[in-house]
This record gives sequence, structure tokens and C-alpha cells, in this order.
Amino acid sequence: MTTLRLILGDQLNAAHPWFRERRDDVIHVLAELQQEGRYVKHHAQKLLGFFAAMRAFADALIQAGHRVHYVRITDTDAALGFVPLLAKLAQDYGAEALAYQLPDEWRLDRELDGLADATGLPVTVHDTQHFYTTREAVGSFFGKKQWRMEWFYRDMRARYGVLMRHDGPEGGQWNFDHDNREKWTGDPAAPVFPSRVLDLRNVWADIEAAGLPHFGNPRADRFPWPVTRRQARADLRDFIAHRLPYFGRFQDAMSTQSPMLFHARLSFALNTKMLSPQEVVDAAVVAWRDDPARYPLAAIEGFVRQILGWREYVRGVYWAKMPGYTTENFFAAQAPLPDFFWTGDTDMACLRHAITQSLEWAYAHHIQRLMITGNYALLAGLDPDAVDAWYLGIYIDAIEWVELPNTRGMALCADGGFVASKPYAASGAYVKRMGDYCRDCRYDPTAKGDKACPLTGLYWNFMRRHPEKLRRFPRLWPVLKNAQARGEASGPLSAPDKAPSE
Repeated sequence: MTTLRLILGDQLNAAHPWFRERRDDVIHVLAELQQEGRYVKHHAQKLLGFFAAMRAFADALIQAGHRVHYVRITDTDAALGFVPLLAKLAQDYGAEALAYQLPDEWRLDRELDGLADATGLPVTVHDTQHFYTTREAVGSFFGKKQWRMEWFYRDMRARYGVLMRHDGPEGGQWNFDHDNREKWTGDPAAPVFPSRVLDLRNVWADIEAAGLPHFGNPRADRFPWPVTRRQARADLRDFIAHRLPYFGRFQDAMSTQSPMLFHARLSFALNTKMLSPQEVVDAAVVAWRDDPARYPLAAIEGFVRQILGWREYVRGVYWAKMPGYTTENFFAAQAPLPDFFWTGDTDMACLRHAITQSLEWAYAHHIQRLMITGNYALLAGLDPDAVDAWYLGIYIDAIEWVELPNTRGMALCADGGFVASKPYAASGAYVKRMGDYCRDCRYDPTAKGDKACPLTGLYWNFMRRHPEKLRRFPRLWPVLKNAQARGEASGPLSAPDKAPSE
């Protein structure tokens, strides 16, 4: 009995049980579909990265003796959706059963849920065998209690024995975040990233021939991202050896001198499942145990928290809150996305650098996303739908399950504080404190008048527009009290009709 097994573009897990044995009665299906290239406008490197990684994965399966049916973006079948494609292939191959792994996006989960009814064939659904937890685990952990990642993270540490000693955390505390907020001033020197580059001009030619909308620099002749597990493993080793020792101290730092500083740059490999979260966490912990003098515990804990805690947590938020999460808009923000989000053409140096970097590399680290572009979007009252689409399209690692809670929840606080304990709103003073963007900017966070930093004006305007809503966040009470003393919270103002361009 022939079975078709669907593998989605973010399910490139070579360790999945499906591949433990070669079977002549199983055909693995991978497909570059038009719908996946068009549901938002994607960065060129995102399209390239996914398609190249899928092709490499299919080639590896074939070399290992598995049967594979691969649909390229230029093929006629690329115009189909997943359900009609599988129905067609089932007829072509005479297949009598279908299988797929649980999608990580709501829209694909809903699409594939109708597969059995559409084809009349038996369908089995398998776990991706990637995450530490199931979709429902985070919701079950919290129940009706207040959701806070810290409590979930501590439970995960204890449950999986990560950085634990006896019944307590290593170092006597769970969280070393206060040690991880240094500004980087050039010492130690910014690391050089792996020099591996890939020639993907053949893949890029197919993308252009298919007419997929895109933006940003494709870097097709010198592609910087991993597209195989071997390359992803090499990137993990490079991070552990050269950047992890300093990751903790400088994880919140921003600089024009280095687009990535000491960040891991492993999110694309993780989110496509070329790397597993457990092997990444284990590699960091082993490095610390083998050489604690080189690897500060604060750095290891900060990194582990991102993977074992935050990554698993936001996935749980996504599945607990969908599909309604896509309509959350606590501050009733409606302003359109400014044109400079697509060009970087603004006099604000912080936004110009973060956006230009994103257009060049399809990447910005989490503080640039949260406290530069996200902070501006929050303060300026940008429409969450437009902001979601921008984040989902521009970053190579952006898949909705991780993008949506980080953008609509953490950056925009559009969920009213479900994810974050307060809106992450900041004036120009924060940007100056954590980076060097202000050095060459025409604006100055300490100045008034024409030289005044627009972020500072937007910050106080934000406080004036939403005093009643902001009072629900106890961590903001000192700020609101200060705003009242400054005369900045005399009463709510209506939200601006459009976002200021500067």
C-alpha cells in the first residue's frame, strides 16, 4: 500500500522517525507552492533560504535511498494548494494512504485538517518530534492563572534537568538578566562570522521566473545562511566557540559596527528544524561544564532561557490564542506603516540602521526588533496587521507561530499584556544607553526643539494618549507618575491619523 508523506518547508528534521528506514511503499512529498511564496511579501533571502534548504533536504533523502516527489516553484503543480496537490499525487501514484506532520502555523493546520474529507483516503498525523513540549503544554501549565514566561521557564528547567543542581538552579538563582544588559563599546572585538557563502543563483532564477513578489537583497551569489544540517551544525559550533562567552553581557547591546554582535544567528536553522532545540541547549550547557572560566553562567542561562523558555512559551501562546490573536488591538492602533520601513530612508539613525540591516541580511537581533522597529511601531500607533505582515515577511526566521506573539504581543502589547508584563515603550534615552546609533544621528535624546529625538516625543505622546489603559500595568505606574509631574499626562489625546515619518 503506497503512502504519501507530506514534509513542509519548516519540517526539515533529519532525525524524525520517518527516516529511520527506507521503504519502497512510501513517497515523501516536498513542494514549493505559490501560496507559500505569496501569503505575505517575503524578503528575497527568506524565499531563497527555504527553497534551497528544502531542495537540499530532498536530495539528502534521495541519496539515503528514500523515494521523493519534489515540486519546484516553476512546476505546474506549484499553483495548487497542499490538499489538491496531495489528491492529485495520490491518484498519480495510486496511493491508498496519506500522512503529514503537525504544521506549526494555524492556516496550514486548518488547510490540512480537511485532507481526509477532500481525498477520501485515510490520513495519519504525526508530531514533528522537534519541540520540548506539545502545542497544548503551555496552556495546560497555566490553566486560568496569569501567564508569565518566568514560571514556565523554571518548570522547564526542573523538568528537563537543565542547569540544575540538586533541587535548585545552578548559581543559586534562576535568572541572571541583570548581568546581561551591558553596552558594547568595542571590547572584546566583534566576532567575524563564518565565511561560508553559497551560490544559489539557480534557485533565484526559479523564484524570479515564477514571479514571486519579494524585496531586499537576495545575495544569491553569496548566500550567508545554512541550507543543510551540516552547515547549521557548523554555525552552532562557531557560536559556541566564539560568541557564546559574551552573549549574556551584550545580548541587549546594539551597534552600527556589527549587525549581529554576539548573537547566535541560529534561529533560521532552528525554525526549519535543521537543528533541534535540545541539541542547541545541550551544546551550550556542555561548553559551560567543560570550561566554566570561559563561559560565564549568566551567558549560558541567558541563552538557555531564549530556547528552553521563551521559544517554547511563545509557541504555547500562539496555539492557545489562535485564531483570535490575529485581531488583538488593545491600543486601537490604526496608523499605516511608513514608507521608510521598506527603504530605511529616515533621518532617525536607529531606525535607518535596523531597517537597512534587515533589508540587507533578512536579520536583526531581538533587541533591534523589540526596542527599535517594534518600539517605534508601538509609540506611533501603527496598525498591528501591517506590522505583523512586515515582520513576517522581512526576517528569514519568521514563521507565524514565533512572529505573532513576539510582534503583536511583546512589541506592540496589542494583546493587552497577555505576553508582556508591560508595554516595551522607550524614549530616545534607552537607545542612547544601549547602543551607538545616536552618535551620528541628526537628533539628540537630550535636546529640545528641532534636534529633539522623535522617539522621546512619541514616548510621552503615547503616555498621554492611553493613560487609563496604561494604568493596568503596575510596572508603568512610576512612569505615569513622572508623566503627570511633567504635565505629559493631563488627559488622553486621540491617536494620530497617521504615523509621523520622523
